[in-house]
Amino acid sequence: MRFFTLTFFLTILIGITMSFQSSNLSAKELIACGHPYYPPVSWVQDQQVIGIAPAVVKLIFSELGYQVRLDTVGNWKRCLWEVKTGHADIVVAAYRIDSRESDFAFSQQYIINDPIGIFVNPSKSENYHSLHDLKGKTAGLLFGDSFGDSLDKFIHEHNQIEYVSEGKQNFDKLAHRRIDFMPLGLVSGNLQTQKLGYSKQVVAASIKLETNYYYMALSPHSGLSLYLPYINKRLKKLHENGEIEQLLTEYSNIYLNSMTEADIP
Repeated sequence: MRFFTLTFFLTILIGITMSFQSSNLSAKELIACGHPYYPPVSWVQDQQVIGIAPAVVKLIFSELGYQVRLDTVGNWKRCLWEVKTGHADIVVAAYRIDSRESDFAFSQQYIINDPIGIFVNPSKSENYHSLHDLKGKTAGLLFGDSFGDSLDKFIHEHNQIEYVSEGKQNFDKLAHRRIDFMPLGLVSGNLQTQKLGYSKQVVAASIKLETNYYYMALSPHSGLSLYLPYINKRLKKLHENGEIEQLLTEYSNIYLNSMTEADIP
C-alpha cells in the first residue's frame, strides 16, 4: 500500500513538473531578425519583418511551443551581429558561407533556393557576358551581404565596392550609372526592379551564375540547436507538400501590392 501511494505521488509530481515546464516553454519568447531588403525571402514593411522565412520560422517554433518576436534591428549586418552575439536568437534566413559556419547553428535543409544574377544598367547590358567582363568595375553591395564564397571572393579581388545600408540606394545608383553592377538573387532583383519603378533602368545581365540557398541560422547562445532535427524534418515536409512554393507566390504578391516610395506621388 505504501509502495502504491509513493508511486502515485511520484506520478502526480512528475505530471505537475512537466506541466510547469510546458507552461514555461509556451511563455518563452524568441527574438528573430532577417534581411530587411530581400523580398520575398524577408523584408521590412510597416516596421515589421515579413516574408517567406519569417513565416516559416514562426510556424515551426510555434509547433515547438515558442512565440517569435520579429525585430527590425537595423541593417542586415546588424541582424547577423545581434544573433551571433546572443542578443537575438534566430536569423530567419541566411547563406551558409564559410565565414559564418562558426558563428551560427544552421539547418541542414534549406528554406528556399536563390539563383543569383548580376543587375546592370541596360545601356551597358551587352557588355557583360561572363564574370571576366566585370573585372575592374564598381559593385554596389549592402553592408553584410554575401552571395556565396566564390562570388564574394571574386568581387573583393577584382572590383571596387560601394556599400550602402538600404537596398533602394543601389537601384538608384545603378539607374543613374553611379555603379556598374550589383549582384542579387534573380527573384528578389526582378521583384524590386518592378516595385521600385526601375524596369527600364535596371535589368539582369546574361551572365550565368550559381544557385545559392537560404538556411535558418540559430544563435550558438540560444540553446535552440537541439531542435535542428525537427526543424530539418519540417522544412523538408514544407517543400514536399508545396507550402514553400505557395508562400513564394503569396509573399511576392504581398510585396508587389505594398506601398513603397515609388508609389508616393
